[in-house]
Amino acid sequence: MTTVAIIDYGMGNLRSVAKAIEHVAAAGDRIEVTSDPAVVAAASHVVFPGQGAMPDCMRELDLRGLRPAVVAAAADKPFLGICIGQQMLFEYSEEGGVPGLALFRGEVVRFRDADMVGADGARLKVPHMGWNEVWQKHPHPLWAGIADGERFYFVHSYHVRPIDDVVAAETTYGVRFTSAVGRANIFAIQFHPEKSAQAGLRLLSNFVQWKP
Repeated sequence: MTTVAIIDYGMGNLRSVAKAIEHVAAAGDRIEVTSDPAVVAAASHVVFPGQGAMPDCMRELDLRGLRPAVVAAAADKPFLGICIGQQMLFEYSEEGGVPGLALFRGEVVRFRDADMVGADGARLKVPHMGWNEVWQKHPHPLWAGIADGERFYFVHSYHVRPIDDVVAAETTYGVRFTSAVGRANIFAIQFHPEKSAQAGLRLLSNFVQWKP
């Protein structure tokens, strides 16, 4: 039986994520939205969503005493970061000038106004909001059954800029940016699988079955 803990630190799109995972989980699997470090520690799989501003997310994570639980889960469990849950894994964010969890080397940067020009010459808006193609850098269990270049749903003004070779996918919005990272038991994505129709459900299904 798979037990999935969705970490609740007051800032994530929790119910939508939970409902999407429940939809793809097997009978007998347990999906729980939790702010209890003990529940996170006992889970077989952990999802770390995020929504809002990076400084608020980091503050709430610490106020609720969940930082150690997140770091411990990322050390040895199948771990999925979503949106700001991806950004928080890095060392530093330009949004508020705050440090992250430093599980990956690199920073989080805002889309530059000078780069916000589409292929047709039209100005692009920030935040990047809507469907966009995700180009896989290499095979990964979470990409199983998902076509390269599949479209996923994004809502963000900042994106990660890794230092190490952890890029699992890229997307173009004015510039080519990292839209997924992966290393060992951690996979983290900038887009929202819970809002991405069948492709998003397939990624979540792959995660629930993932045994890195």
